Amino acid sequence: MLKQQAEIIAGYDQKIKQVTGEIDQTKKLIDQLSFMRIGLFLAEILLFVLLLRSADDGLRTLIQFGLVVPVIAFAFIVRRQSILDREIDYKKQLLWVYQNEWNILNGLENGYDQGKTFESELHPYSSDLDIFGNASLFALVNRCSTKSGNELLAKSFAEKPILDKIRLRQEAVKEVIEKIAETYSFRASLHGYDPDRIEQIKIQLKQQLGAQLEFVKGGFLRFYVKLLPYISIGLILAALFVSSVFWKILALLFVIHTGWNVLLGAKINKVFYSFGGSSGLLNGYASAILWTENQNWKSPYTLNLLDSKIPVSKEIKALSKIIQNFDARLNLIVGGILNALLLWDLRCCISLASWYKSSSADVISALDHLGDFEELISLATTAYNQPDWVFPVVTDQFALTGTHIGHPLINEKLRVSNDFHLEAKPTVDIVTGSNMAGKSTFLRTLGINMVLAYSGAPVCAKTMQLSVFSINTYMRIKDSLNESTSTFKAELNRLKMILDNVVKDKDTFVLIDEMLRGTNSRDKYLGSKVFVEKLIAEKTPALFATHDLQLADLIKGHPETVRNFHFDIQITEGEMRFDYLLKYGPCKTFNAAILLKEIGLTLD
Repeated sequence: MLKQQAEIIAGYDQKIKQVTGEIDQTKKLIDQLSFMRIGLFLAEILLFVLLLRSADDGLRTLIQFGLVVPVIAFAFIVRRQSILDREIDYKKQLLWVYQNEWNILNGLENGYDQGKTFESELHPYSSDLDIFGNASLFALVNRCSTKSGNELLAKSFAEKPILDKIRLRQEAVKEVIEKIAETYSFRASLHGYDPDRIEQIKIQLKQQLGAQLEFVKGGFLRFYVKLLPYISIGLILAALFVSSVFWKILALLFVIHTGWNVLLGAKINKVFYSFGGSSGLLNGYASAILWTENQNWKSPYTLNLLDSKIPVSKEIKALSKIIQNFDARLNLIVGGILNALLLWDLRCCISLASWYKSSSADVISALDHLGDFEELISLATTAYNQPDWVFPVVTDQFALTGTHIGHPLINEKLRVSNDFHLEAKPTVDIVTGSNMAGKSTFLRTLGINMVLAYSGAPVCAKTMQLSVFSINTYMRIKDSLNESTSTFKAELNRLKMILDNVVKDKDTFVLIDEMLRGTNSRDKYLGSKVFVEKLIAEKTPALFATHDLQLADLIKGHPETVRNFHFDIQITEGEMRFDYLLKYGPCKTFNAAILLKEIGLTLD
């Protein structure tokens, strides 16, 4: 597998070099166009000087026509440069996407959100299994730029799904893996923008824009604004060729239009400041939506995300064009002239109202579904980067079995994998072993792979089959000074949560690491024993990691519902060696005496 992953890393490295080269070439072309602009400007000055010095003859006429050529060429070059600037912006984001994948595979931090906002000590398992936050499952998998994408991915890691949905998501993720080379452009189109800005636009479209545009629904206003370009052009031509009195009429019209704009200024500003400056963002999102529309999707889960009968990408580009036109008001001179001549701001508001009526519902839905595609791409990209991971078989029959199950957050060179399976009926499995032998890591390995499986992603294993469980864990119990909660009280709160969940959901799976650490050894044993027996009575499968060998003796009273496993230690010439492999039976060798001796304490 290391060889396969090395090839994947080399592929990203090649893409990084390719895009870097393309950016350099585009920058050189932009520089060349800048020099051409300077040359055209100088040529225009030269032609103007020649015009002033020329006689009133054929040469003068030729120079007059010549003055137009640099202006046209200059406008063309400016437009071309604008396109190339946007191209560079996109390629920089694409370069970031490739570089980020290279970083992740080389053990560096993922540049996407790590999911700290989703951390919760009260969740049944997310804190104990490192699902959110630094060095978490979310931090490994996430490739979402939008707020909705992050929330959907977090939800898929934090909530128990139904079996049919898991299978549909698996099918969708597998389909995206086949298109993985094309997903990078989708991600580049969304990356680099403020995710809160698009959320504001979505809220504006859903809740506010319709009411804000009520003032442009009058029939006379719409008719007048539509007719106004012809009126303005007619007055200018009449002033030039008929009588100068038409200049006075045009000036009066300017005053009326300016006053009209001032009167409606507050309403226009409300509309503008909800969208102003968002043209580039909307174009990026339109490109991402266009990508989803152009793919030949086959999986039902993905097809269900494309619920619009019209090409939404075109509708968003149309909105972007309106916003771009609206942004003209940011230039006081240009905006002033356009409003005086054409009531430009009102024209943009009317265009926006027409767009809103015909397209807003489909656009809102498409913007929301971008997060669904991001979530699928996150899972698919992780699967592509980890070619030895396998899609688990999720069944409706009670099961949890796997071979070579490893922890996805541990580097492959350091990772030790284990086999494990449940019996046909629920058991409580007591896992004993020395400190640092691997008990806690094994419990987290099982739990985190179950979370991956239920999200529709592949798992870090050679094979895996499991039914749908509600995962409950008891591992990192902390006291709380703010809530005046002792460790023992915190442990009791956690136990109550688990017991309540076990009663509510008969498909609960419990992972416990060293229960009741906040009390004396006798109460710890008795409490642990009673809890294990409660799980047995409720027929709840569980793994129970402990140093207490007495709990291993519970098998005598419950030979069919209790199993013993252990992680042992090899001691050679006083040196400890761990193989981190799960073995049957209770542990026989412990290392506390050796560890105490290393700090100067000797046990008799």
